Amino acid sequence: MAIKNRSISMDGKRIMTMDEFKQWLKKFDADKDGRISKEELRNAIYETGGRFGRWKSRLGIRSADADGSGFIDENEINSLVEFADKYLGVKILYM
Repeated sequence: MAIKNRSISMDGKRIMTMDEFKQWLKKFDADKDGRISKEELRNAIYETGGRFGRWKSRLGIRSADADGSGFIDENEINSLVEFADKYLGVKILYM
């Protein structure tokens, strides 16, 4: 499930639209409940070649989980953009 995208920025980050990012994240929703768990986010981190997946997944959940459920749902995905830029090597374009 590698990130397949048409553009790479000057700093080496993959460029995606918000819709592409959401679709890519849904690939890691193993139980298809519409939410991203810490374990599912860890899998996304490892898929992008990231290290320290356990720590980064906890950080990602804490940074985006506004309701404290321990999951990132559809309404909280926008909050994951800064995390994706810093830890997943993905730059999100708003179009």
